[in-house]
Amino acid sequence: MNIPFNKPHLTGKEAHYMYEAVFDGKLSGNGKFTRRCQQYLEERYGFRKCLLTTSCTDALEMAAMLCDIKPGDEVIVPSYTFVSSALAFVRAGAKVVFADSMKRNPNIDADQIESLITPRTRVIVPVHYAGVACDMDKIMEVANRHGLLVVEDAAQAIDSFYKGRPLGGIGHLATFSFHETKNIISGEGGCLCINDDRFVRRAEIIWEKGTNRAEFFRGEVNKYGWVDIGSSFLPSEVVSAFLWAQLESLDEIQLRRRSLWQRYLERLFPLAGSGRFRLPDIPDYATNNAHMFYLVCHSLAERSALIDRLKGSGMLAVFHYLSLHSSPFYRDRHDGRTLPECDRYADCLVRLPLYYDLLLEDVDAICDLIGGA
Repeated sequence: MNIPFNKPHLTGKEAHYMYEAVFDGKLSGNGKFTRRCQQYLEERYGFRKCLLTTSCTDALEMAAMLCDIKPGDEVIVPSYTFVSSALAFVRAGAKVVFADSMKRNPNIDADQIESLITPRTRVIVPVHYAGVACDMDKIMEVANRHGLLVVEDAAQAIDSFYKGRPLGGIGHLATFSFHETKNIISGEGGCLCINDDRFVRRAEIIWEKGTNRAEFFRGEVNKYGWVDIGSSFLPSEVVSAFLWAQLESLDEIQLRRRSLWQRYLERLFPLAGSGRFRLPDIPDYATNNAHMFYLVCHSLAERSALIDRLKGSGMLAVFHYLSLHSSPFYRDRHDGRTLPECDRYADCLVRLPLYYDLLLEDVDAICDLIGGA
């Protein structure tokens, strides 16, 4: 048996739309497929403005520019996250202040955030791990009281909600990923969502290499020039055409992924009840977009044994992040606080295969092997 951890899903229309983009003769960014994808996200989820990017990392770097981060500013980021959540702000000169995760799930512990705020704090970056919402009411209340900006790292959180509000639509800014491991993909790709009107115009300028080129093409100005900092953040129309095929099938993709996630839950619930491991926790305020199914083992040794046992039968399960505060790059810059929950997830969390083309029989085979240990 050979079950990979991930397999990119194709809807069948990707090549058709890419062909259309090629023969339309408009291959650079901000063509009809780019605009179509952006409009879809804005209308479906009510985001104020969406701008496609070449990656979620690029979207985060745009967010750091929009937050006007200066050397010495502080940004609060969970330690248990992908490096881009912190890197975008470090590149702008910020000091990252790492926060611990919650005991119940890997998301940032919102109750700890206020104790980390200093006069130099500018931004809070909640990361919606596995597409499950952080406690955004608490985070926004603290941010508003201290005059801070909130950038939602919603890389894994497409089509997931907090108390009925779409993730990515709550913070001042938000970012999504369309990397091939995500629910909706374009190989590499991302999106910046702007929910605060004061950032809309500047975001578009930064997106267009520091020029007001987009305004020119809309006929709002009679010429365009260099007006601000920026970079080449736009994806090509070929990438956007691929993404459009995926977005058209979003509901179908989500339905399939949720059915696979639910099968895992049903099969593994009895084992978790006997204390073998912990299952994913979905708080009452959050929905589940079935981005990931993970287990939390009791120790690094148990997790390693489980991964090895599955691998021996051709089933690839993987661990996830190493705590950023312990990373070779940042450990000497960290303030020395222990972050035990982040370290526990780094040692004990294991992700099981989950992708559209996974069969229910495959899920059963994985669960049978886990249960027979």
